Amino acid sequence: MSVLRTGLVQQRCGEDKAANLVESIEGIREAARLGAKLVVLQELHATPYFCQVENPDYFDLAESIPGPSSDILAAVAAELGVVIVASLFERRAAGLYHNTAVVLEADGSIAGIYRKMHIPDDPAYYEKFYFTPGDIGFEPIETSVGRLGVLVCWDQWYPEAARLMAMAGADMLIYPTAIGWSPDEAEDEQLRQRGAWEISMRGHAVANGLPVICVNRTGFEPSPAGESGLEFWGGSFVAGPQGEILAGADADEQAVMVVDVDLGRSEKVRRMWPFLRDRRIDMYEELVLRYRD
Repeated sequence: MSVLRTGLVQQRCGEDKAANLVESIEGIREAARLGAKLVVLQELHATPYFCQVENPDYFDLAESIPGPSSDILAAVAAELGVVIVASLFERRAAGLYHNTAVVLEADGSIAGIYRKMHIPDDPAYYEKFYFTPGDIGFEPIETSVGRLGVLVCWDQWYPEAARLMAMAGADMLIYPTAIGWSPDEAEDEQLRQRGAWEISMRGHAVANGLPVICVNRTGFEPSPAGESGLEFWGGSFVAGPQGEILAGADADEQAVMVVDVDLGRSEKVRRMWPFLRDRRIDMYEELVLRYRD
């Protein structure tokens, strides 16, 4: 299909995992009602953003894939005939956990998974305590609606990840995301952070001639440590292959957006801006260095 009606579910998350999942499913149903054939959920949509602190008890939130949450979402995908991108805390084995996006085909089968490759470790984003970096690589997931280049949140700052997905034949780039700011930060700094976040992904769209779908969580989540917490800024959006904004959600509201994404435009844009043709692959060996002195 050339034009893909795509749904984005931007939601608040509380401590009740079951209630969060119900909220996600209600969003999926609304997007399907509006004609979406692909529905994307935000990062770790079934749980609070527990990575604000390092606490071993939060490993109890993880589950296997396939597992309870993916099974429930698979049934919803089959019922509605939609492809779902869901982001879950995966328990792969005892002591081995990942931040994983699972893609559920419209018949309820698992089309594939992507394990988050770049893992942050910053104040209130202590993800390295919980997540082992992914080992699958940057491979698009084949589905009935196209080849999905699924990446997750911190991956969005790395042009290499987007480029490798594009070179592997992705039809679009998809970023389930959980990013926000401390309410204690100055307003001008907050605006700079959000601007950099959006510009980075729009740049990936331009550099690769692909549409980008980003779904971010919204709402304030207090820190379990009793500190200030995080205000997730929402702002989910879809960009076209020239970086143009096709649709965007408000910062502080739950939202279900449905956007028509013309996958055929990538071919036209890449003919006009042939960035893949003009790459100097003979000069890029140093990309694999940790740092060039």
